[in-house]
Amino acid sequence: SFKCRRSSASPCKPQFICIYPAYLNNKKTIAEGRRIPIDKAVENPTSAEIQDVCAAVGFNVLLEKNKMYPREWNRDVQYRGRVRIQLKQDDGNPCLPQFPTRKSVMLYAAETIPKLKTRTQKIGSNDQSLQQGEGGKKGKGKKKK
Repeated sequence: SFKCRRSSASPCKPQFICIYPAYLNNKKTIAEGRRIPIDKAVENPTSAEIQDVCAAVGFNVLLEKNKMYPREWNRDVQYRGRVRIQLKQDDGNPCLPQFPTRKSVMLYAAETIPKLKTRTQKIGSNDQSLQQGEGGKKGKGKKKK
């Protein structure tokens, strides 16, 4: 006969959830692993950014750098990593009342990552490089004519 692993007689281990960067990536489709709406997702989040955001709010966080999301075909370091977060305590109650579900944690992380200092600095440098790139493309177009 089948026995439930979570019987009241034996206490549960703290429930940790896994969050891979692909869950929050707006460059991914649902089939590729995105788990939140595309308008709330972030462009190429890293596991370190997810860890920073969740640790800052008070979660018990563990970063596993060498883990990979199974659906991720790109093996670059940028796409590696998994964040484990303790969502619930031993008694089954949420560790932080404002985050009762894994989806609430993912939405918070996606909302907060763009506000990180590393992100705001990167955006400024990316705009300049994009403008230079566009200028180069226009120059190439003129040469062809």
